[in-house]
This record gives sequence, structure tokens and C-alpha cells, in this order.
Amino acid sequence: MFHRKPIFDEVRLLLGRGFTAQEVSKLDRAIDAALATDPVDGGGLSLGSAGQALIRKWEGCARRRADGLFEAYPDPGSKDGKPWTIGWGSTGADIGPGTIWTQAQCDARFDSEITHYVRDVAAAIGNAATSPNQFDALVSFHYNTGAIAKATLTKLHRQGRFTEAAAEFGKWIYNDGKVLEGLKRRRAEEAALYAAG
Repeated sequence: MFHRKPIFDEVRLLLGRGFTAQEVSKLDRAIDAALATDPVDGGGLSLGSAGQALIRKWEGCARRRADGLFEAYPDPGSKDGKPWTIGWGSTGADIGPGTIWTQAQCDARFDSEITHYVRDVAAAIGNAATSPNQFDALVSFHYNTGAIAKATLTKLHRQGRFTEAAAEFGKWIYNDGKVLEGLKRRRAEEAALYAAG
């Protein structure tokens, strides 16, 4: 497991001050991009075209304005509108009302963020036998839920209980206690990709 604290401590010392939330996010993305080429960190696994297409289909690059730029929007399924989202499902401290990005910014943020999710999934499944389709489905699930480390489906996958793991996707369809049709359909597609072996 890679520890970021020494890097943050050193940069903090060089700056002579703490970080803003935006600086933390940018430094995290820079570290993620550097680690994306580290074969040990990702365990040699990577997101395939099926997984990327699935994520982009469900995240969409929504709220395109007439001028071609994209604006952030509140989470339509949550009571308080949080988290604010932009581009291919990007959220974070630097995204809120009034955030406007170009298509290039949306794409670059996705490319940067996805490396983090790929590494999380690789770490969560360890050396369990995993097909490319299973891996892609797990990355899509984690990109949307952030729950790969705690999900029962991950434990079942590590145990090689793939049929049972596939059935677990359908349990992750709630937002603020409500079933969302979009989540039901996304989980069904993820489960189908996972089960395709």
C-alpha cells in the first residue's frame, strides 16, 4: 500500500503552510497519475473498454450548455443535493454551484480519477481470480458507490463465489433510502458484465 503522508508533509514544509481543499485534490490527482504507471500498485489490472463504456454511459457528461461548456449540478437523488457533480460523474471539494468545465477538463478529470478507482478495486480483490469483465464491473460499481472495500460482493468475489457476488449488485440501488430506477438499471448492467466472465 502506498502512503501519501510523507509527500504531503514534505510539500507542506516547503510551502510553510497547510493546504486548501483544492490543493489537496490537485496533489492527489498528480500522485494518482504518477502511480498509474506503477505495475505493482494496480496489480497489472486495468479498466477495459467495456468498463469504461459502462461508466461513461451511466455517468454521462451531463449539463452541457449552449456554449459547449459543462456546468455542475446537484445530485438529483439526494435530499440536500450533495454531492455536486460535473463531467463524467466527478465530485469533490472543488465542485459546487457555479463550477464550469470544458469537455477537455471533464475528460482529463475522469482519466485522472479512474486510476484511483482501479487501484482500489485491485487492492480490494487481492489475488482472487478475476476476469477482465468482472474487474470492469467492479470498477464501475466502485466508481458509483465508493464501497468496494466494504461490499459483501467483494468478499464473495474473493471467495470465488461469483454467482452470489453477481446477485449482490442489485442490493446497491438506494439513494437517501429510496430505490432509484437508474441505479437499478446500472446495477443490472454491471451484474450482467460481471457474470459474462
